[in-house]
Amino acid sequence: MTPFWSWYVTILSLGTIFALTWLIFGTRKGQRQDVTDETMGHSFDGIEEYDNPLPKWWFMLFVGTIVFALGYLALYPGLGNFKGFLPGYDYLDSEKKTPFAAGVQIAGGEVRHSGWSGVHQWEKEMARAEEQYGPLFAKYAAMPIEEVAKDEQALKMGGRLFASNCSVCHGSDAKGSYGFPNLTDSEWRWGGDAETIKTTILKGRQGAMPAQGPIIGEDGVRNVAAYVLTELAGRKLPESVEADIEAGQKVFAGTCFACHGADGKGTAALGAPNLTNPAAFIYGSSYSQLQQTIRYGRHGNMPAQEEFLGNDKVHLLAAYVYSLSHQAEKQ
Repeated sequence: MTPFWSWYVTILSLGTIFALTWLIFGTRKGQRQDVTDETMGHSFDGIEEYDNPLPKWWFMLFVGTIVFALGYLALYPGLGNFKGFLPGYDYLDSEKKTPFAAGVQIAGGEVRHSGWSGVHQWEKEMARAEEQYGPLFAKYAAMPIEEVAKDEQALKMGGRLFASNCSVCHGSDAKGSYGFPNLTDSEWRWGGDAETIKTTILKGRQGAMPAQGPIIGEDGVRNVAAYVLTELAGRKLPESVEADIEAGQKVFAGTCFACHGADGKGTAALGAPNLTNPAAFIYGSSYSQLQQTIRYGRHGNMPAQEEFLGNDKVHLLAAYVYSLSHQAEKQ
């Protein structure tokens, strides 16, 4: 923050507090001290206001807020570039004098790391948590995921990580929703072994189903959807639908097999789902929904968690996710 804006914020903040102080004490002087039945002489919807002073306890509440505001601004940053007098925030680790990772950019390009800030407070809390729980995370990270998935304490920790980072997409029960896969069944787009699950969480995934409408036309869309629904997924077409399943098979063999395979069972390396199991259709498996997917394509994104959680936490999270579809193995 430049000196101009620093002074601007300081003067505006302190000026407002002093103006309110003057207003509170100034109006207090003009008030009568005794209690009376006299009114102010006006009425609102039949309600009259007595000409009595503000209760002392109420007045002291106003004074208390002013004292609190001045004390807060003295201890914490709130007055421009002033960092406050609160001790203990010059370094992340006062003994080793470890600087904070997040600095404050000031005029001239200089970066300062001292002084209290919400980010620095977060850094100190994370450092304390790492000191306390780091060895426990490291212990589980040294174990195979399959073994971690059998440890009750590890699963509780992984469950909390899942609830905080994954449930917004996959649901609190991990059974997914429209556009997000169910993690409790045996259908895995990129593979369901332990290491592949960990890689998916660490690095993320980008899945793309190219739009085929402009390529195969509307007839091709209807015929391929009919072929996938009946011959691959083993379901029936709606009674009112007329489609050439044989023609759809030919289009599938010439256009779709490259990703989904000639038998329609998908390719894990590409994230192409198994079309013989309706559970793999995360965008819906009805005839109309299949047409939408084929006509316009789909694009899925699983965000990489390595930067946010790190390897050790992802290892625990992967073990929890792995356990969801391997319940029998834990028994």
